[in-house]
Amino acid sequence: MGRIGKSGQVRKYRARVSNAVTGPPRHAWIDASAGVAGDMLLGALVDAGADLARVAAAVDAVAPGTVALSTREVRRAGQRATKVEVTPLVESPDHRHWSDIREMLASAPLPDRVRIRAHDTFAALAAAEGRAHGIDPDQVHFHEVGAWDSIADVVGVCAALEDLGVASVSAGPVALGSGAVHAAHGLIPVPVPAVAELALGWRVRSGGEGELATPTGMALVRALAERCEDLPELVPDAVGVGAGTRDVEGRPNIVRVVLGARGDAEAASTMVLLETNVDDLDPRLWPGVLASLMDAGAADAWLTPILMKKGRPAHTLSVLSVPPDADALESLVFELVPTLGVRRIAVTRTALARTEVRVEVDGVPVRVKLGLRGDLVTSATPEFADVATLARVRGTTQRAALGLAARAAAAAGYMVGSPLP
Repeated sequence: MGRIGKSGQVRKYRARVSNAVTGPPRHAWIDASAGVAGDMLLGALVDAGADLARVAAAVDAVAPGTVALSTREVRRAGQRATKVEVTPLVESPDHRHWSDIREMLASAPLPDRVRIRAHDTFAALAAAEGRAHGIDPDQVHFHEVGAWDSIADVVGVCAALEDLGVASVSAGPVALGSGAVHAAHGLIPVPVPAVAELALGWRVRSGGEGELATPTGMALVRALAERCEDLPELVPDAVGVGAGTRDVEGRPNIVRVVLGARGDAEAASTMVLLETNVDDLDPRLWPGVLASLMDAGAADAWLTPILMKKGRPAHTLSVLSVPPDADALESLVFELVPTLGVRRIAVTRTALARTEVRVEVDGVPVRVKLGLRGDLVTSATPEFADVATLARVRGTTQRAALGLAARAAAAAGYMVGSPLP
């Protein structure tokens, strides 16, 4: 389907989304209470029903002819689990920088959601490693996490989620471990620096002795999971158990995933609304305040102009949070703005299911956020950052680019009131 431009040529729109959600969107909840690693999470998803051949094909699309995937059933502290083995097919696999991996993902023939999820995971990992070592993320030279087996873990997990039709992910608190481990730079304490960076803003515990959460595993949780929560209300249809390498006496070295439709995709949930009135903050700082709160896990954050006593202009800062994150977000509010108090109000929110697709306009990818009620599209909103990129590339206004993106989404079938294609 196309559009006739001023020059008379047909501009082609292309839209891609893999395993588009039909009916109630499938949710995956990750139980990382015993720790998490990339191979453990991959094993859990394969155990839950992901097709190993399709997962391996996605890995081979990124790193052709370098690894083979196989599975076997094992016992961990008496519990059955699936162990995924990643076998190198080359004698000396190259290590990679984040910039190298980013190019590999961009050029590989992957479904868009697999590419986006894998990209976001490695981006989170590179940012954490860069922060830990004081270098630019693009210059991070991955050691253990840059080898082919970890690329297989990340791409494999993202491909397995796609194969299972998972539209959303959440995870519980993560066990990080304790003690010290030997790494490329010598003996370092647990959690290792990258894991400590990735754990910021997440509920964690020690959980036992040794390294229980690897950088790859923690990056997958932080990049894929929308929130940290205990097991949400679901109608489960599958449970998968993935095994770590060691069999530790008295503690099952496993990751579990629970899959299913949320009990009611439109069910009301209890949220916490944090509010404070501020009249003495430099207004240039507000965008950064809101961005920091969203990065820290707020469900939403916004400003409302108000008049305080004596007609003084001010703003009400509002922060919406799931209950487990409210304390941490409240502490962040006190750090970010000069206020003497924060109100805390219990509110009820009804949230529709949502997913993300990608369309292309003149070769420029634009993400489109979809709101869903059952299998009907209730909203289709282009991601504005991508719209801005489209405007720069085409040398047009953002308003015109927004219209192009909206028409591309409609041409691909993503229209309000229409069934999800």
